[in-house]
Order: sequence, then C-alpha cells, then structure tokens
Amino acid sequence: MTNVPQSRPAECPRFLTALPVYNEAKHVTAVLDEVVRSAGDVLVVDDGSTDGTRELLAQRRDVAVVSHPRNRGYGAALRTAFDYAVAHEYDVLVTIDCDGQHEPQRIAQLAAACRHADIVSGSRYLELDEAARQAPPDRRRINVQITDELNCRFGLKLTDAFCGFKAYRVKALKRLKLVEAGYAMPLELWVQAAYHGLTIVEVPVPLIYLDEERSFGGALDDAARRLAYYHEVIDRAVSACTARGRECSSAAFPCAEVFQGCC
Repeated sequence: MTNVPQSRPAECPRFLTALPVYNEAKHVTAVLDEVVRSAGDVLVVDDGSTDGTRELLAQRRDVAVVSHPRNRGYGAALRTAFDYAVAHEYDVLVTIDCDGQHEPQRIAQLAAACRHADIVSGSRYLELDEAARQAPPDRRRINVQITDELNCRFGLKLTDAFCGFKAYRVKALKRLKLVEAGYAMPLELWVQAAYHGLTIVEVPVPLIYLDEERSFGGALDDAARRLAYYHEVIDRAVSACTARGRECSSAAFPCAEVFQGCC
C-alpha cells in the first residue's frame, strides 16, 4: 500500500478506500485500475471468490488484500473493511462497490465531505434524471419503499438507502455494533446511525447499471422475499438498539410502539 504520513492538516484526512469483492473477475481489474488513480490507500476484501478474482488480486502490488476463506456475505466484507480502518487508525473510510456502478474519481469528494458529517452517502436518486428512471423496476420500487420507511421510522432524510458508495468517519464507525452479514447490513447501519444521532449527508452520484440482470443470489432474487428480509433486519436492529438501554422516547430514535403505525 502507498505510505501516507501519520499527521495531516485537518482539511486533508487520512483516508482508506475499501472494496468488498465476490466473484468479480469480470470487473475487478478495470475498477481497481481506476480506483488507485483516485485514492491513496486501497483495501480489497475478497469474500471467498472462486471465479479467478483471487488470482487477479494476487498479481497486484498497489492494493492491500484481506481474504475470507469462504463466502460470508456483503455485510461481513464491509465489517472487515470497517475493522481494518479502525485497526490502522484512518480518519475516514470510503467504500465503493466493484461492479463498475460507481465513479472512482468521486472518492476524494466523498472523503472530504466527512469534514461536516459522520456518514456521507452517495445517492443515485438525489438528482433524478432519465438514467434513474431506467433502474430495474423491482429494485427501484423496493429502494423507494425501504428508504421511505427508514425516514419515517427514524427521522432520517435519505433518498437512497442502498448505495454502496459511502464515506465514514472512523470515529463514528467505532460506535457501531454491526452483526448482519448479508446484503441488508446497510439497513442495520442506518438504524444504529439514528440511534447514535450520527450526522448524515447525501451527495449525488450517477446511476450506472452495467448488468441489469445481476443476481442477489438464492432466495433474494425473489423481490417479495428480499423485501421481507430487509424488514427482518431492520426490526432486529431496532430490538438490539432498544435492548441497550437508550431512552425509548429519544427524538432521534422513537419508541418501537410508534413504528408500527408510522408508515
């Protein structure tokens, strides 16, 4: 990895860019080539790839790689990145997916925006255009529904609950106790962010679908099951937070009884 000075001016945080990767042999080389042009330190979390991705990563000397021996899930890969950023004392962590849907040249913009927020989240729908309306219909519908429910239940103001292009203050990540291993871990994160009163801002990012038929895998390819899974994760996160003893009547985290009739 690129050596970065331990001390920097306040306006220039020391940041890590991390990519969770699973069976991305088709995209990983091109995406990483772009990412390393836009970021200093780059971490790839290989989540048990079996399609040749691991071999491609072994050829690189410009990124750090942490490999899971077996596939553990998108959320587990993100948690590994969070732990790495904490252990190596970065100021900011930027996460970007490896499927070519994000523009790496925006990495520094997201990192810099953490001067004013605990979480900076990319939104593909903050500035609606024709590309946004071309999103796969069931994904867009579920995104809208879950985003609206999160806003209603927890007083958030999100337009895109699922974008993987984010930046986090590492100090804020230390406060989270994330356990979800699957695709819905970002929903658990939003619940905990509300619980802790973290500052969240969104920045517009383009919506780019290179593969509209991309699979979630297994039962999650069914939209109804995927939606049910998302609700289960949100409800588990609520239960875990309220069990920690925070006052249930907090304005940032309304009591669970109110959730039932909110939306």
